[in-house]
Parts: sequence; structure tokens; C-alpha cells
Amino acid sequence: MSLTRWADLRRFTPARVGLGRAGTGLPTAAHLDFQEAHAAARDAVWSELRPEALGLDAPVVQSAARDRREYLLRPDLGRRLRAEDAARLPRTGGVVVVVADGLCAAGVQAQAVPLLRTFAAPWPVVVALQARVALGDAIGEAMGAEAVVVMIGERPGLSAQDSLGLYLTWAPRPGRTDAERNCISNIRPGGLTHAEAAAKLHWLLGAARALGATGVALKDEMPALPSLEGKG
Repeated sequence: MSLTRWADLRRFTPARVGLGRAGTGLPTAAHLDFQEAHAAARDAVWSELRPEALGLDAPVVQSAARDRREYLLRPDLGRRLRAEDAARLPRTGGVVVVVADGLCAAGVQAQAVPLLRTFAAPWPVVVALQARVALGDAIGEAMGAEAVVVMIGERPGLSAQDSLGLYLTWAPRPGRTDAERNCISNIRPGGLTHAEAAAKLHWLLGAARALGATGVALKDEMPALPSLEGKG
């Protein structure tokens, strides 16, 4: 493929394509860019969520992982809710939203509140630290929720360190598997917009309520949104 065609392809993707070469290795600029992106991804994994900076009137809970290092080394602890936190959560029923740090707290810090605003629903919110997706099951059960939505930082990559995912689980309780959830991923600038994610979530929630289940039992058959191309 010619250099011109590689340049054209790079216009449409942040992926590292057509980087060229210097002898048997990468050009210096491409090599340094890769190292910088790798360092940014590592920093994102180690970032900490600051609940007070979110400005949410929401209880803050933590998993059984005591700190970030233990969270990364022991995924199982990130799925378990501390007993003292479970005891103080209110019984709200309905849909509960869990804002969880996950593997990219920096992305959650930046996007959580704007994304919550697009939901346009008075759902109770809980902020969870050192949290894996399954922590939402214990939180949802403690609050008597019909469904739980876990908003969580996704594993950062070399081209995105601010991506969020939404995980919807019907009738949450400990022991639910990933096959019993529906996921909306790649919510970030340059990916799925907040409005698109909110529309998808509301559709899935309505379908889950009608079906009484999420996960592999619930197929995403949401009609495609009308294209905005050419509309001013």
C-alpha cells in the first residue's frame, strides 16, 4: 500500500497504522509516541476516583479491596461489598445506578456527571470505590433494586484512556454472571456519545422489564437512530 493510502487510512482511525520503519524498527517519533501512550494507559489504571469532586448527593461504598494495588492483584475482592457498607444502604427499589471507578477512574471522574444528566431519570446513585462490575449485584440486592446499572471505567488502551461502560443487570444479586448482563461500551469523546448511550440504556431497560431478564436472553433489537448527516 502506498504512503498516500496509509495517510488516508489514518484519517479515519486512531489505531497505529502505516507507521513506517527505520531499519528493522519503528521511526523514533512513532516509538516515543507509543511509549507515551503506554505510560498514559498505566497512569489511568492507577488513577483514583475522588467522590467529593463529583458533587453527587450519593452514598459512597467500597469493595473488599483495601487499596488500588490489592484491587488490581485480587479481582475477586473488587466484586465483594464490605458488610458495613451493605448495612447502611437505603432500600429504594426500582433502578439503581452505581458509579464505579473500575480500571479507569480518570475517565469516570470526567464523564460520570455529564452522562448521568443524559439519563433524565430520578434513579438513586451510589458511588463505589475499588469496584468491579459484579459489585453492583451486591449493591442492587442491598437496595432491593429491580435492576442495577453499573457505570464503570473501562480498561484503557493506547488510543483511549477515558472510556466508560454501562452494565445493566436485571434482578441483581451476588452470583449473577456476565452472561446475565447487557453492556454498552466505548462511551467517550470519539466513541459512543452520552446521548446515544442513554437512548440505548433506556431501550434495554424497557425490554428487560418486559422480558424479566437481561444478558443473553435479551437481544439488542433497538431501531437504528436516524442519521443526522446533512441536517443543520
